[in-house]
Amino acid sequence: VKRLIYSGEVKPGERLNEAALALRMGTSRGPIREAMKELAGLGLVTAVPNRGMFVRQLSLRDMLEVYELRALVFGYAAGRACEHLNDEHRQTFERLLQAMDEACESDEGTLYYELNLELHALILELSRNRRAQQAYDDYVKQLHIFRRKYFNVPGNMRRSNVEHREIYDAIAAADAPRARRAAEQHVLSGRSRLLASIDEPE
Repeated sequence: VKRLIYSGEVKPGERLNEAALALRMGTSRGPIREAMKELAGLGLVTAVPNRGMFVRQLSLRDMLEVYELRALVFGYAAGRACEHLNDEHRQTFERLLQAMDEACESDEGTLYYELNLELHALILELSRNRRAQQAYDDYVKQLHIFRRKYFNVPGNMRRSNVEHREIYDAIAAADAPRARRAAEQHVLSGRSRLLASIDEPE
């Protein structure tokens, strides 16, 4: 079901029919219902009382506002991460950056997106600020459907990972101002790449 949403086969605002999905996937409605709960937790679908589950919909204006807030929180987290990085974290960063480079080379947008979420979550974890983590997680959930699509473009993935490396290098150097600037700019650059992909004809 997640793949149907990410691919755009099921559009934002569209109602998800449990019976039809169960038939399509050769299963009962129970697993579909459980999948819906998981997708709601990810922010991909929302429940409308007496109507069912719908793919989450966000206006362009809402998306731009959320991006601005997300940039501020991510910059803050990257700056704070400089204080808490250890050797184990360094190894995790290197593993994720290498795996994302490989995903770029093999043109695996879905894999890259999942790894991207993992790297961002690590930076938020290193901020040691639970409220920042909660706020950022909420912003990410609201933007899932917009953001996943533009990672299908190889150039976007490569540029994104170059920026990840710049953020990590600043964190590893314990340069909090540089880490904050790089992280904020990364999110705002991602917004620009996303807007360009939205403007492109299908």
